[in-house]
Amino acid sequence: MERIYLDANATTPLDPRVREAMIPWLDAGNASSPHAEGRAARAAIDEAREKVAMMIGAHPREVIFTGGATESNALALLGTIAAYDVRHTACTAIEHPAVLRTLESSGTKLSLIPVDAQGHVDPAFVVPDDVGLLSVMLANNETGTILPVSDLAASTKAITHCDAVQACGKMAVDVGELGVDLLALSAHKMGGPKGVGALWVRRGVRIAPLAHGGEHERGLRPGTENVAAIVGLGASAEYAAMEWAQRDAHWRALSGELIPAIRAVFPDAIINSPDTTRIANTVSVTFADVEGEAILLGLDLEGVAVATGSACSSGAAEASHVLRALGQSNEQAERSIRISMHAHTTREEVERFLPCLERVVKNLRALAV
Repeated sequence: MERIYLDANATTPLDPRVREAMIPWLDAGNASSPHAEGRAARAAIDEAREKVAMMIGAHPREVIFTGGATESNALALLGTIAAYDVRHTACTAIEHPAVLRTLESSGTKLSLIPVDAQGHVDPAFVVPDDVGLLSVMLANNETGTILPVSDLAASTKAITHCDAVQACGKMAVDVGELGVDLLALSAHKMGGPKGVGALWVRRGVRIAPLAHGGEHERGLRPGTENVAAIVGLGASAEYAAMEWAQRDAHWRALSGELIPAIRAVFPDAIINSPDTTRIANTVSVTFADVEGEAILLGLDLEGVAVATGSACSSGAAEASHVLRALGQSNEQAERSIRISMHAHTTREEVERFLPCLERVVKNLRALAV
């Protein structure tokens, strides 16, 4: 029987339509060259830039292509700190490590915005007046919680950055409505290829490059562009813009069956994901008395892929900083798994997954007695 893949927040399967769009550009010319091959590559990149801009309600010239969201976040954060000589930064306590660790190591004073037991920002938090850079993710990668980016951006005069990696393709994303200055996204979280991302920079906002070389990407990201990957990002952005609403409805129907089924079999399970204010493909669950890593390994043997937290933190010795920020102890956080669906996850797969989960958890509990 085919495996069931429920770890889409780590990476999504490559959309066959995106693969087809990329194939003609695997042997593309250098987009900086003036000959016919170079001009064709440049035209393909320009078209992809327009598709990414359309997805987020931006102007194409504001979109910078990068090697992925981690690079986009670093360029946004460190580039802003350098350009504006920022001394005090702020972010939520549940940011992705690509943001949190970058700010922690930046040499700036860092203020963390607290959250409640489901990842909602404390409404009483006030961004300090001297904060020069604020970073708030749009949707959390572990719990799926949607954060009030526009409210926080409107409450401060700081340059505001948004990590929208988990949001794109799962909800409407409009930089004008968000009111931010910088926004990072990635192709492989929405059906595109790995190794390519983008950074949106509002016109008038200055950032310093992290590397120096040619004048690629307005001099902010030097290096010959990966044309095929950028075309893939453009294609995945185009489909994300067209299909996010139907994907959302599909996931809400599936999670509407999944969550009650888990609660029925395991009444002591804690659902860490909010019922409504979340991206619908994501469900984080904490089980009593069973290690999340053991559940993951047991499910893997059953032919099911899930996660225990952020894929970027797998192998880390410490418990999830996201679940700790939600108020869980180290022990509780280590007893959690994340279930995340992609655009082609089926009801039949969810129905097959549930007895696997029940069997694995009950067997592990029996062994612990």
